[in-house]
Amino acid sequence: MSAASDLRVVLHMLRGMPRSGDAASRLQAFYAPQAAAYDDFRERLLQGRRELIEQLELPRCARIVELGAGTGRNLDHFGQRLNAFESVDLVDLCPALLAEARRRAAPFPNVRVVEGDATSYRPAHSVDCVIFSYSLTMIPDWNAALGNAMAMLKPGGLLAVVDFTVSPQQGRLASLFWRAWFGHDGVRLNAEHVSALRGLCRDHAVEERRAPIPYLPGLRVPYYLFIGRAGFAA
Repeated sequence: MSAASDLRVVLHMLRGMPRSGDAASRLQAFYAPQAAAYDDFRERLLQGRRELIEQLELPRCARIVELGAGTGRNLDHFGQRLNAFESVDLVDLCPALLAEARRRAAPFPNVRVVEGDATSYRPAHSVDCVIFSYSLTMIPDWNAALGNAMAMLKPGGLLAVVDFTVSPQQGRLASLFWRAWFGHDGVRLNAEHVSALRGLCRDHAVEERRAPIPYLPGLRVPYYLFIGRAGFAA
């Protein structure tokens, strides 16, 4: 990644997410100019994705749905396991990011790229795993998206989430800063996400960490990894 490419991405982030239009048009306006450089820049920002995918214990012929899949970067993290899965549906609303996902998915006949809404998309069959990878904070009606995910999971299926959060340990000023910083780009930090996930899946593991921010030395934003098993709702 060149400094010039980084600068273009940062400038678009500083301009922020448009406030008018529907969700799909806002995402397209924000991400289209930076789609080609999306993965390289955000590889340094969106921590924990590889670790989340590697921790998933999935059957050989698993059916998987990723809601808010963006460019499909998580396909790479599955490695050789990807070839054995029955199906992987990558669902997103942003055409520019989906174009990148289609290029990445092209070698895999079991991967389908779908332009759809995380709150309403439903596959033809129940699935073994639903993934939200830095997408839950981008979905305005995140409760509906989680409800939709649970509805498509098989009993015992896995709900897997990695995303930014706010933590009481940060202090009020730090929480306000991160909410404003990410909110400018349409990312809605919400401490209720983790507690909601815990309530959906009694059988779960959650780990909270901190990630560095490119070009902001010394600042580290909280994020979490969550894996829960459906069929054990509290």
